[in-house]
Amino acid sequence: MFGFSTKLPITDEDRVWVDDGFVRLARMLGRERMLNAEVVLPEERFFPDVFDGSKASVTAMAARIAAYLGVPSSAFSIEIFAEDEEAWRQTIPERSEKTKDAAGLYFHEPEAGRHIVGVHAKHLKDPLLLAATIAHELVHVLLLGGGLLDRESEDMEPITDLATVFLGFGVFTSQASFQFKQWTEGNMQGWSVQKIGYLPERILGYALARFAHERGENKPPWSRALPTNIRDYCATSAKWLRREHAKVS
Repeated sequence: MFGFSTKLPITDEDRVWVDDGFVRLARMLGRERMLNAEVVLPEERFFPDVFDGSKASVTAMAARIAAYLGVPSSAFSIEIFAEDEEAWRQTIPERSEKTKDAAGLYFHEPEAGRHIVGVHAKHLKDPLLLAATIAHELVHVLLLGGGLLDRESEDMEPITDLATVFLGFGVFTSQASFQFKQWTEGNMQGWSVQKIGYLPERILGYALARFAHERGENKPPWSRALPTNIRDYCATSAKWLRREHAKVS
């Protein structure tokens, strides 16, 4: 009698962008890639290698992520750039203001046939954020390096984040998108919030719900690994999608 309809947590414009993004990615990568993707979680069974921040451990992590995303390990090399911002910018293959404060970078050297994924040394202490960064840059290898997406596309970076969801790496993208940390220094204590990525939490929540809906997953177990806010947005979006699907069935 007093039923309340579920309201989508994003605007209709954002919903259309995500829905269209899934169509675009299916055209570029194949819908089967999304349907058959294994959802990767920050658990030892997915990353059994010991991570100590060394170049070897970063390379091993990148190789596993590449395998999950379907990127040949021979297609790219990993570089770790200096923690000092100015020193980092002096060592990268091309100079650009876009490198400032970036967690990772992607470069393509056509003459050498090389794809370079660069990560900032300051993130070696945070394996989860590092994994999300590497995944994002490896999707660049797929989309930009494969000539599937125009580098000048207005939504090039957001569609790259959406592709991590499409390919099963959305839990990492979500966990890295909003990080809350507590720190202690001497007799001082504080908290900091760090945002990584190009998609707001609400849009990520809907994108993950769309991913699950497309795969016929009603209550996917991987949703428990999502940050609280994104998990709530995902659950609300899933209810909305089920209701809309029922209307046309």
